[in-house]
Amino acid sequence: MFGPSQPRSQPQPGHLYDVAVIGAGLAGTELAWRLARAGRDVLLVSQALDHLGNLYQPTVAGAEFPPGSLFAQVAARIAPDTDGWTFHRYLKAEIEATAGIHLLQSTVTALDEGGTQVTLSTWEGPVLRARVAVLAVGAFLKGRLLLGETLEEAGRLSEVAYDFLADDLASSGVWLIGAEQTAAGVEGAPPYDVRFLTPAPPELSGFRLTRFERVYALGRCTPGEHTYTSVLEDAARLAEELVEA
Repeated sequence: MFGPSQPRSQPQPGHLYDVAVIGAGLAGTELAWRLARAGRDVLLVSQALDHLGNLYQPTVAGAEFPPGSLFAQVAARIAPDTDGWTFHRYLKAEIEATAGIHLLQSTVTALDEGGTQVTLSTWEGPVLRARVAVLAVGAFLKGRLLLGETLEEAGRLSEVAYDFLADDLASSGVWLIGAEQTAAGVEGAPPYDVRFLTPAPPELSGFRLTRFERVYALGRCTPGEHTYTSVLEDAARLAEELVEA
């Protein structure tokens, strides 16, 4: 689908990335890191850079990150400390230091595939373009957080859901189904439930959304049971697939 990029870009309006990764949690961060190390020009876009690499638990103790993953390397670097915030700071610094990743804080609201590229519309206004787009938005497609009797439009505490993006996928014909997970309490806060949407299994051929030629999905925003280990292993497989395409 694309070969190695020319010398690393200094993105300007209208720049065409090799891959745009939407979501900078576990799946998106690992995928972007692997693609950049393979020589690809990668856009990693997140609604909040302060949440980059955030995990669904307060520490990395017992996380079982696969050997060779970015997450395993960062966890080893901070050991014996397992604090989630310390982990986030080291992970963000590693991503910022990785040549080939353009880290952008923005909210993607729609995808439009045409010709040899995918156009990403954003809530802020600027249009982004890439040869391939990957959804790695976790529990954020129409995420609804239930904390006691309180309902919040979020995929995680204080993190805004991707409602517009979910609506756009549905309008493109993607059949979305409901999913749910429970997050453990943090620092005295009670546990909470998150309800969100994922593409139905028939909407996926491997990692690719069948309604598109150049749009893929990865991690918790796909149907099925997921662990830190399985998500990071899937990111490695998708990175290899995209590099070889």
